[in-house]
Amino acid sequence: MGDSSSTDSFLKKHWQGYKEFWAERFPFTDVYSRFISRQESLPSWSESDVNEFIASDLVHGPTLKTAREAANTALAGSAVGAISTAGLAWKYSKSLHGAGLAFLGGGVFGWTFGQEIANHWYQLYRLDTMAAQVKFMEWWENKSQRRL
Repeated sequence: MGDSSSTDSFLKKHWQGYKEFWAERFPFTDVYSRFISRQESLPSWSESDVNEFIASDLVHGPTLKTAREAANTALAGSAVGAISTAGLAWKYSKSLHGAGLAFLGGGVFGWTFGQEIANHWYQLYRLDTMAAQVKFMEWWENKSQRRL
């Protein structure tokens, strides 16, 4: 018979192109799939485990530490944005649902703004944080298997 590309439907051909387009732009789905789609999940790790990895890996350890500091900055931005926006909404409207929505919206805005500040402050654009996180996951996978 003919090759399968000639029998694929119009929508199937475009769906494949769409998947490839977004897979190039969001490679984390391929990178993390090995850890996400495991039969049994990895055990939880603690802050001391992360610090042990940071001390043991001289290449990826400092990058992971910087990424964690940037996440804390983004979290602080989220808290400031959520509380200040909800406070302003409550002050002017005295509406509980309005303040709640402002709290959520301010939290999202604060997280985004805090992440951008952290990105520039810690110069994350120069670091490969995804590789550091994958190396940590591999390290944790090996360490947890040795414990069993």
